Order: sequence, then structure tokens, then C-alpha cells
Amino acid sequence: MGIEIERKFLVIGEDWRSLATSVFHFAQGYLSTVPERTVRVRLAGNEAWITIKGKASGGQRREYEYAIPTVDARELLGELCLQPIIEKSRYHIPAGDLCWEIDEFAGASAGLILAEIELPRADYPLTLPPWIGREVTDDPRYTNAYLAEHPYQEWSS
Repeated sequence: MGIEIERKFLVIGEDWRSLATSVFHFAQGYLSTVPERTVRVRLAGNEAWITIKGKASGGQRREYEYAIPTVDARELLGELCLQPIIEKSRYHIPAGDLCWEIDEFAGASAGLILAEIELPRADYPLTLPPWIGREVTDDPRYTNAYLAEHPYQEWSS
């Protein structure tokens, strides 16, 4: 069993961009968005995964991820996943032994930029950089599963 311990924040300003070391472009869709079990398909270039996540509690949840053929991912995204598909670019910013992942959304959720960081344990001390805004770890509107059904542009005004 895999356990994900993650905190999520809104990003403020543009200072983070100069710190980013890499960028990946994702298309992802959801086969299930039920809070007790989300099932996601993600495509990034020539790689694809299916991920099953349990219900989050205090920034922790079960997570299982498996590589799948890209042809299968394209079919699932186009034919079985909720629409619209989430489009985003992910940037990495090293932070000591950890790494911030900054997601800049496009398409129906354009304008949303989130920072996530996976922690080795729930009580791990975390120093927040100045470009980190309000914490949204426990706000379900900022989960990708919610955004798949309620794109950011529909509710962010």
C-alpha cells in the first residue's frame, strides 16, 4: 500500500518561474471522481499512468500508480474519462531533500496555479517560500478530480 502525504497551496506572483528546473505537459482525465476512490489517467509525452487514490484526510491518502501503454491512455482520455480533460504544465522547484511541484493549468481551468509538496511524514517541518499563498490542502475545490467536473473558470470569479 502506498501512502501519499501532500500539502497544496495557491501560488502568488511570478518569482517561482525563475526557480523552475524542469517542465512537463500533462493531459489527465478521471474515470471516477468519487471522493472515496478517484481513478485518474495521465498522459505525458510518451509515458502514461493510471492512478487510484483513496479519500484524503489531513493531507494523507492511499495511492497506487501503474504505467500503461500510451495508446490505452489516449483511448481512455478520449472515450471514457470525464470531459473536459485537464491540461496543465508541471514545473519542479528543488527544496533541499524535497521538491515543489507547480501546476499551471490550461484549458477550462486556465488561470489556476497550484504548488504541491510531498512530505516524508505528516509532521515534517516545512519552510514556505515567499511565492506560496494560501494553503488549500483541505479545500476539495482544488483537487484535480473536482476540477475535472467543475473547471476553475466556472467558479473562480
